[in-house]
Amino acid sequence: MIVVILGIAAALFVGSYTYSTANPKPERVPIAVVGTLPGAQSAEVEVKLAHELGSSLDVRHVATDAEAFDQLQNQQVFAVVDIDVATRTVDVAVSSASGATVAQLLEQATPRATAGLGYTVNVRDANPLQPRDPHGLTIFYMMLAAVIIGFVGAIQLGVHANKLRPWERIGFTALYSLLGGFTICAMIDWIIGALTLPVFEVWLILALTMFTCGMIFTMFSSMFGRWAILPTWAVMVLLGNPSSGGSVAWPLLPRVIATIGGWLPPGASVNALHTAVYFRGHQHLWPFLVLALWSAVSVAVYLFERRVRGSTTAHASTADIGAA
Repeated sequence: MIVVILGIAAALFVGSYTYSTANPKPERVPIAVVGTLPGAQSAEVEVKLAHELGSSLDVRHVATDAEAFDQLQNQQVFAVVDIDVATRTVDVAVSSASGATVAQLLEQATPRATAGLGYTVNVRDANPLQPRDPHGLTIFYMMLAAVIIGFVGAIQLGVHANKLRPWERIGFTALYSLLGGFTICAMIDWIIGALTLPVFEVWLILALTMFTCGMIFTMFSSMFGRWAILPTWAVMVLLGNPSSGGSVAWPLLPRVIATIGGWLPPGASVNALHTAVYFRGHQHLWPFLVLALWSAVSVAVYLFERRVRGSTTAHASTADIGAA
């Protein structure tokens, strides 16, 4: 039985990652446009740009640069296109921090799409990646560390400290989560220097991620016993990591995978970390709600299961005494 499960797990693991990330291409790219080209030219440019990107465009016409850049900083769009008919210029602001591959595609595609119209195209990166993280993968690795150590830590508590009472186990999970989040920050910022972090905010995000993943395993352990690693692995690794948007930006993932990712702890963690590091002052509530919901449900189910099990054990003991 175990041999069969491991064989299936291996196939699902490689299949999940390959399907999600091996051939990334954008399905829909939202951009904000300030100003307009003449009608026929506008339609022509949109068609050409969509063809160059190999995806559909979600063009959002806005009145001012301020409104457009507010959408860019809130990660609602991946580029701002500012058209000035009077000077015949097109200024394109991409955002590598929103997705380096998408930014590169837009940077290459826009001049080709406007070629022959007599416009000068200027491209700049409004949110460049940090110099020591040119591919934007460090946040993904930070999330991986928090997720994996989160549930591995819970496994070790179950093996080596299985006499802990429920609230004690929850407390120790919170304790190693706080310590683990801090050490990840210290390694990335102070020791390696890969990213300059807003340490306190990132520390709390990592600690919440680690606690959530630890409690998810603890919940499954109370429900499924020795088989708890299977649902934990399915949620965190099989589905969560490839759909997180950490290694491949969400617009480049299959739409179903990207949608799932936002509801799982790895994706929520990447979302919050990404915003904290690259879009300071524009943090969203959603990823924290996702992590908090998973944590709350996990704690509640774990406490319920332990209470039911304790009640059952107590009844069994009473029955044994009565029989004696």
